[in-house]
Amino acid sequence: MELETKAIQAGYEPKNGDPRMIPIIQSTTFKYDTSEDMGKLFDLEASGYFYTRLQNPTNDMVAAKICAMEGGTAAMLTSSGQAATFFSVFNIAGQGDHIVSSSTIYGGSFNLFNVTMRRMGIDFTFVDPDCSDEELEAAFKPNTKAVFGETIANPALIVFDIERFAKAAHAHGVPLIVDNTFATPVNCRPIEWGADIVTHSTTKYMDGHDSTVGGCIVDGGKFDWMAHKDKFPGLTTPDESYHGITYAEKFGMGGAFITKCTAQLMRDLGSIQAPMNAFLLNLGLESLPVRMPRHCENAQKVAEFLEANDKVSWVNYPGLPSNKYYELAKKYMPNGTCGVISFGVKGGRKGAETFMKHLKVAMIATHVADAHTCVLHPASSTHRQMNDEELIAAGVAPDLIRLSVGIENVNDIIADVKQALDQVE
Repeated sequence: MELETKAIQAGYEPKNGDPRMIPIIQSTTFKYDTSEDMGKLFDLEASGYFYTRLQNPTNDMVAAKICAMEGGTAAMLTSSGQAATFFSVFNIAGQGDHIVSSSTIYGGSFNLFNVTMRRMGIDFTFVDPDCSDEELEAAFKPNTKAVFGETIANPALIVFDIERFAKAAHAHGVPLIVDNTFATPVNCRPIEWGADIVTHSTTKYMDGHDSTVGGCIVDGGKFDWMAHKDKFPGLTTPDESYHGITYAEKFGMGGAFITKCTAQLMRDLGSIQAPMNAFLLNLGLESLPVRMPRHCENAQKVAEFLEANDKVSWVNYPGLPSNKYYELAKKYMPNGTCGVISFGVKGGRKGAETFMKHLKVAMIATHVADAHTCVLHPASSTHRQMNDEELIAAGVAPDLIRLSVGIENVNDIIADVKQALDQVE
């Protein structure tokens, strides 16, 4: 099936007389006839459900749809994109391990890595995504367990060279984890370019309507854990906390990562997505292939308008021929990148504040990547935990305005931006 069809039909095949829509299984527990039947579930000898803190049928059907859209072999939903990012790394790294990460990642992810996970004993080396091959090679250590990056950095909009980083990761026997939130599988499927694990904040374009917080992890099923047995003991040696199962042996390359993440991390940390949220997410997924082209078309026109406006000091949008990442974006995302633009208003922080104050259609909100046009000053909100040096390293200038272009009529969006810019001195 093509992507548009998968977005509608993948993940759930109703039988004769079944509900047409994915049903909401709003139950914490599931009944079985015998203890032996339930015991098989706890031993991972049979498929099924016993407690929604680990798995829920509604969640699994929606995860299966995202898995099909990304071209993966297994997937799971989480309570948020932040939980998905944490689980994707913590599933294969622990105290004393090391991760190589792009420096231009979402501020919340940077803080998760640089502060919280460091306190857990995991070390991180942050590299400029445009670093030289020598600098990238120097970032790896004997205890490196993964490489992490974002297809399109939030909010720096730097396009990640997936093939290059996948090659480096695989040369060191570790997987590449890619956050594909901004591009979505409509515009880019990182697994096809060498990524091994793909994460999403489904809160953004996938939901698309400001209604649900959620995340997803997709396994590409191509990384051979057993070939690097010493690096990944959590997957390649018996898990005594789960009946001595060796995940890579029992579930193979296509299922080991997600099974361990569910049976171990979700069991212990419980960052499950609510079934009702998964149901709403599915409604967003069904229209995702229709919405994304409109986001990209609108953003392209707004970016071109901003580039020509004398009140704007700079514009960053990968769809502009003048953009540094234009050619890389054409390689990985030939049909469009995303609806997010970053730019600076003349007058710095003061000019940005004046501009935002006079907007009428675009809303000031911490959210991004949904049907509504919204705007944010990251340095004073999502990235406010960073100092100026860290902001610049993350590709977030102190005067940067993040404009998430929605699917309203583009003429209304441009008129709103114009009248607000007219107020800037």
